[in-house]
Amino acid sequence: MAMKRNGKSLASSGSDEEVMFFKDVSLGPHETQLRFRLIHFWEARNPVKKTLIGLEMLLIDEQGTVIQGFIPPGRIKKYLPDMKRGSVYKLINFYGSKNKPVYRVADHVATVSFTWNSEMSVLHEIPISFGEDRFRFHSYEDFEANCDLKGDLYDVVGHMKLVDGQTLLARPSLDDVKIATARHIMIHVQSHDGPVMKLYLWDQAAADFCKKFNSSKSIPTVLLVTTVNTKRLGGTLALASMSSTRVFMDYDVQPTRDYFSWLSSNPEIANQVIADVITKRETLTIADIFSYMTQESAKDAFFECTATIDDVVHGSSWYYIACSECHSKATKGPSSLICTNTKCEKVNTVGIPQYRAKISVYDKTEQAFFVLLGDAGRELTGRHASELVNSYFEVNKSEGADHVVPVPEALISTIGQTHKFCVKVTDHNFSGNTRAITVTKILPLDTPPPTEASVGNDIATTSEEAMQSGNDVCEHPKSRGDSLDEESKRTCTRADPETAKRPRCEN
Repeated sequence: MAMKRNGKSLASSGSDEEVMFFKDVSLGPHETQLRFRLIHFWEARNPVKKTLIGLEMLLIDEQGTVIQGFIPPGRIKKYLPDMKRGSVYKLINFYGSKNKPVYRVADHVATVSFTWNSEMSVLHEIPISFGEDRFRFHSYEDFEANCDLKGDLYDVVGHMKLVDGQTLLARPSLDDVKIATARHIMIHVQSHDGPVMKLYLWDQAAADFCKKFNSSKSIPTVLLVTTVNTKRLGGTLALASMSSTRVFMDYDVQPTRDYFSWLSSNPEIANQVIADVITKRETLTIADIFSYMTQESAKDAFFECTATIDDVVHGSSWYYIACSECHSKATKGPSSLICTNTKCEKVNTVGIPQYRAKISVYDKTEQAFFVLLGDAGRELTGRHASELVNSYFEVNKSEGADHVVPVPEALISTIGQTHKFCVKVTDHNFSGNTRAITVTKILPLDTPPPTEASVGNDIATTSEEAMQSGNDVCEHPKSRGDSLDEESKRTCTRADPETAKRPRCEN
């Protein structure tokens, strides 16, 4: 072993050239030689101008030390043709620059930066062995502790519970074209016996996942994803892929093989269903929900939202006449009511009034119109719609069957109340000017409403790295720009029914 003047340890190669180990790389210029395996490389782009910043790399030496590498954009063409993941290289002349403090992919304090006189060549005859890879796994507690700190990007390995909302009991159907258009896919993953986490794979990572998943002969179970960014979405921990992310499954690498073996030895973990975690709705502000609705990748979703009622919309019916069997809308036929549901189509059905009331709500971020359907209206008022309609006609016996029942006091008295609403957004909300959001359930207000300081939710990722590869989890909330009066004049196909009339219950 040779020693350099600065005391750094050097290794001698077969050609008597001095080789520096990664652990001895310091800041400043170096004229010595490095030997390493190229684990991975990816483009880094300016988050605003989208211009190429350079090529970043992950390198491992013969001692198993991992360091980050960087090639400036003007020098990429010189080296890129010979770069191949997994190959071994030697590099002469480089500069040890300070490793970036945010979104780091290696522990080393320095980055190997290629300079004007750097020379890299492939080592075809490798005198010693190099590690294939090196991963940095952390627990759920570590992810929680480092959430939103924009620090190191760690790796995660676990078993998949849901893929694109589908269980693994049968092979999920993944549409490559659809996912490529949406630019992301979400997987629920559990690491050992920890909590189930939501993992968002974006762009190339999403494409790599689909390719591996669809090409696998059996249904993949184990998933390893590198360099994930931890974000808190609606108060829930979520992991998001980055431009440096790689995806592995089942038997791809040793850690997935080890995990697969552990999972096989613990079938109770593999079969465990944590329903409250998997089906848990994300808690969002109204502004966050509107922001989600503007995304091209948005799809049907359920959320929780704490809001205060400030009005009940008049001028349209607050109920509709439903089929007694399936609660779909019933229309008047020649001599009886007919269900409009093609799967039911019950003739001579009994008509039952059901809620379809439109209320105006607000929180610290926005105003919105919520539509109360069915049981959600009963949960709010404590009374069935049919009870309120029948009570009105009992008092107003002179009114004809076609008379529209005005908004009852039971609904008006809810103005000023704050509730936790379970809401559903569908493709109907993603197009046109429809802004009315359907309420499916009202939950007890077991926690205080969001404060002004807490409603600045982190649903929109702000990492530069995420923006470089289009990894935004959600766009920043946009102002609605519409006044409350203008909104109340809009029509919502699902929210504003045809004028409801007194039911004629005929058989």
